[in-house]
Amino acid sequence: MRILIAEDEKDLNKIISARLKAEHYSVDSCFDGEEALEYLRSAQYDAVVLDIMMPKKDGITVLRTIRREKNQTPVLLLTARDSVEDRVTGLDAGANDYLIKPFAYEELLARIRVLLRKPEEAPKTCYRVGDLEVHMDTHQVLRGEKEISLSGKEFALLRYMVQNEGIVLSRERLEEHLWNFDYSGGSNVIDVYIRYLRRKIDDGQEKKLIHTVRGAGYVLREDL
Repeated sequence: MRILIAEDEKDLNKIISARLKAEHYSVDSCFDGEEALEYLRSAQYDAVVLDIMMPKKDGITVLRTIRREKNQTPVLLLTARDSVEDRVTGLDAGANDYLIKPFAYEELLARIRVLLRKPEEAPKTCYRVGDLEVHMDTHQVLRGEKEISLSGKEFALLRYMVQNEGIVLSRERLEEHLWNFDYSGGSNVIDVYIRYLRRKIDDGQEKKLIHTVRGAGYVLREDL
């Protein structure tokens, strides 16, 4: 999952970004409203943490702009103002949620998890494909009765694939959701991580779960 942090307080921006990266999210960060718009117009994000009081363009202006442009990315507003009027203004502008400073980082993470849920989904902490179990809250992965140890990036890739079970995901789409703009790795990085996952999840198994769709990408599914 890829998240944009738009917050002009550099120390706070750095702390939020670090906490999200520790949870294996891909994070881009910026410090003013104009830069935030540039990021939002050039990449697809799963959520945005948007401070209201920013230079060049404030968060409400950024929010109204992207909503006019039909960008429906979930937005969590950060505000130092606790008035009902300010909260109503933000929600009317198209915000999905708001959080008042100062806040507990655990609450921020919880609110982001809510933003990332699909509207039709009930809260889901475990995904199953065949005999594969992926636990979102504990990061535990099981194939049958065998527990599988994954690196942070391997788990992030598997999480995204299992949440899109049966959907063919292109290399570009996978890379976009797993790496930020600072990434400068090779063009075959997705192929490399798919190989890592296959060794840990599919090797020695009669039924393979990770499939290559030639010319299109990869898909996680149980073939009958």
